[in-house]
Amino acid sequence: MYIIEGFIVGFLGSLHCVGMCGPLALALPLPTNTVTQKATGALLYNIGRAFTYGLLGLIFGLLGAGLKLSGIQQWVSIACGVIMILSVILPGVVKVPKSTNKVSSSIYSTLKKKIGDSLNRKKLSNLLVIGVLNGFLPCGLVYVAITRAITTESINDSILFMIAFGFGTLPLMFAVAYFANIIKSRFLHKLRKAIPIFIIILGLLFILRGMNLGIPYISPEFQEETQEVKCCH
Repeated sequence: MYIIEGFIVGFLGSLHCVGMCGPLALALPLPTNTVTQKATGALLYNIGRAFTYGLLGLIFGLLGAGLKLSGIQQWVSIACGVIMILSVILPGVVKVPKSTNKVSSSIYSTLKKKIGDSLNRKKLSNLLVIGVLNGFLPCGLVYVAITRAITTESINDSILFMIAFGFGTLPLMFAVAYFANIIKSRFLHKLRKAIPIFIIILGLLFILRGMNLGIPYISPEFQEETQEVKCCH
């Protein structure tokens, strides 16, 4: 179930990926000797991103295990959905602390430098490294996926959700990297304008997710765990 859900979130949100990470995908040093090598390079880049998302799923899945014991998964899902929608409708309401911005800027600068250095190396295997590094770049959509991963039922589910999320973004991101020579930056600029719409759609999905409506994949019922008390007599 989580694999399908993760893929759907990634696929629906892939326009956000193209809008934000499209310039990097366009700059990838893909080999042009053969069609196969070019496709392999684009695939390695996306596999690298999926690997990083899986690693993030492991890290935040450990946190999710604690939330599961507290029984607040559905409320986390609803709260995140509301915050996502408010961030679009009322941008000034949702503010990031300055200290967080400083940390993010520092991480972003370090990653940007490493990715920039990697872009100058035209080895096929280096595209995997670029993908792995790309997965750590600050990204609102990845934060959304992580939030959902935290509310899964186990660490394995969290990992599978994040990997599936990565592969959900693969079709469109692969196309952008492969057809970079015919895609113009003006097109990416137009995509950025559509990002708020997709944030609202994902926010609504998160709210539905936490409402226990019994709709498969969209709003399944949360199962409360009960412990059996065995008598020793």
